[in-house]
Amino acid sequence: MRKIGWGVVALFLAAFAVFESVKYGVPTTVAALAFFALIDLSRLAGVRPPGALYQAVHRVWIPLVVLVAYTFGPIAWPPLFTAALAWLTRIALERTLASQPRRLA
Repeated sequence: MRKIGWGVVALFLAAFAVFESVKYGVPTTVAALAFFALIDLSRLAGVRPPGALYQAVHRVWIPLVVLVAYTFGPIAWPPLFTAALAWLTRIALERTLASQPRRLA
């Protein structure tokens, strides 16, 4: 049931990120693609579990805080919002496709 929930969240976030990318253009699309690939880029940079940076790129609350702060704060830069959407989409997708539930301390 948890995987289904993460799958629904991933689909919603992906659709929202695509909508924002189309609405705001190339800089927003580049930010979304870069942050969707953030987890893979961190692996290429040598970040391995159980390190602090590895834990940070897999945390849901970090992009969620960015989304909430952007929504209610004075910042008006759409690539930041869309990057956080894409990052959260990637986390939700990984949790949907994981063979076992991810336990992050």
